Amino acid sequence: MLQISPDKIAHIIIRAREYESGVNPWAHQGSRAQHGTRTELHNFIEMLNEDEQASLVAVMWIGRDSFEAAELEEAIATARAERRIPTEDYLMGEPRLADLLEAGMDALGISPEDAEDDLHKPV
Repeated sequence: MLQISPDKIAHIIIRAREYESGVNPWAHQGSRAQHGTRTELHNFIEMLNEDEQASLVAVMWIGRDSFEAAELEEAIATARAERRIPTEDYLMGEPRLADLLEAGMDALGISPEDAEDDLHKPV
């Protein structure tokens, strides 16, 4: 069972896209904006609990086709067992993080678009 909410994954996807593109709509300076987005993304992943981090890595691996969606539990267990560096550093080193997380969510039957839309709804 996935132990991270789709909204949290969607938040990471949005921030990863901003970082990968070098665009931060809330900042005014190019490289400083990219650094701020990277820092926010890094800190957000770091603040997730161990279960959420393992699930996040598993979703990325499913999106990368390292595991099938039916192997979610195995992917989560492997993410826990094989963790050698901080999860935030591992994931930030993945150049297509946003794409892989979206593909993983799709494979698991979770709509990344719906989760992202939920984040943008007015309160």
